Amino acid sequence: MKSNSPLLTLVVQRLVLIAIFAAVWWLASRRMPSFVLPGPDKTWQALVALWQGHRLFHDIGITFSRVLSGFLLATLVGTLLGLALGANRALAQFFEPLLAVFNTVSSAIWAIFAIIWFGISDATTIFVVFMTAMPLILTNVWQGAQTVDAHYVELARSFRMGRLQTLRKIYLPTIMPYFFSGARLAFGFGWRVSLVAETLGSSDGIGYRLRQAGDLVQTDQVFAWTLLLVALMLLLEGGLLKPLERYLFRWKQRTRD
Repeated sequence: MKSNSPLLTLVVQRLVLIAIFAAVWWLASRRMPSFVLPGPDKTWQALVALWQGHRLFHDIGITFSRVLSGFLLATLVGTLLGLALGANRALAQFFEPLLAVFNTVSSAIWAIFAIIWFGISDATTIFVVFMTAMPLILTNVWQGAQTVDAHYVELARSFRMGRLQTLRKIYLPTIMPYFFSGARLAFGFGWRVSLVAETLGSSDGIGYRLRQAGDLVQTDQVFAWTLLLVALMLLLEGGLLKPLERYLFRWKQRTRD
């Protein structure tokens, strides 16, 4: 019973927070026109209408596939480049200014370039997600590679371990926490910037539907799509990413115990 009490307390706190938010929202909506701030009831009706429509799962699926494609490509490129920079100090010093440029340019600018280069297509969103997520993963993997103890690397060489063995047994355990931290951050940013890209350069997806509803002043649908997006991100975070992180780094908990 004691082990369940913190979880129960957390659930009660979340429910109270949701109730307070809904109450403030409802009170504010009563003082404003519905096209400016629709109330929870109108937003719920819009959610039901979206659920009953035939485009909901298509738009969610196409947005998710674009985000996942850009994220996986960013993971592959960012991890390989991060390992290369972490293993070679001269290479890192040469490319460090370029990485600063990538981290400085905003997602909106990448979206404009993507529209010019790829037009209205899936490649536009995938490119923007990639250019946003890749520097984050690269930087974290690079930082993780720099923390690898040089003595362990020398020991691996003395045992004549190959590069793949050294990477798997020496670098990977050290880099994984850094990689996962960067990957979670990159995936969250990827979701957000995908909406920007879809708003500017797509004919379907959640971002496109948000722009369409905004152009038609269907504010209740804007709120409905926004709440749906937040729910999806919380579901991915709490149902997939956090459990995966606990599973991958369960050895840390055993060490503390």
